[in-house]
Amino acid sequence: MTVIVVANPKGGVGKSTLATNLAGHFAAEGEWVALADLDKQRSAHAWLSLRVGTLPKIEEWNIDTDSPAKPPKGLEKAVVDTPAGVHGNRLSLALELADKVIVPLQPSMFDILATQDFLARLAKEKGVRKGSIEVGVVGMRVDARTRSADQLHRFVEGLDLPVLGFLRDTQNYVQLAAHGLTIWDVAQSRVEKDLEQWQPIVEWASRK
Repeated sequence: MTVIVVANPKGGVGKSTLATNLAGHFAAEGEWVALADLDKQRSAHAWLSLRVGTLPKIEEWNIDTDSPAKPPKGLEKAVVDTPAGVHGNRLSLALELADKVIVPLQPSMFDILATQDFLARLAKEKGVRKGSIEVGVVGMRVDARTRSADQLHRFVEGLDLPVLGFLRDTQNYVQLAAHGLTIWDVAQSRVEKDLEQWQPIVEWASRK
């Protein structure tokens, strides 16, 4: 099983959007996938409750920081959504579970500065240094051709972490989430640009 943690202590950067759509990709590919939610508000699990039974199945994985339940036996992929301000036991548990960590980050100087300490900490984690945990950054709500995107690249390269891709600012994610859907659950023609942007992300996430 591969566990992919989506984390950034800064709020409003698109963690749940990234986590739910990543889980949706694995489900659409026919993999047995579960979605865990370390946020006390359980927004990702609330989203799961909106999915109709005819959609590709995404299991709910409940993780208690005091006594975390093991995922279903035979599970192929697990995606863990984390809350804003994640630290302490929740962060330690997430990193203990993780095979990969994706950090969604908006390419503004304010967001970069707010995330700087977290990225530096990840780079120093034993698992990251030894290669047992892979870390990548995804630029959220960004045009890859802008100076902001270049700024994000320069910042992350200084930490020796890859930028996996950039996701544009679109209402597609908001509208689909309201119905428990992901971009993998609708007609390709409706989300063609978004699917294209996801390709390097899902390739990295799927790599053994």
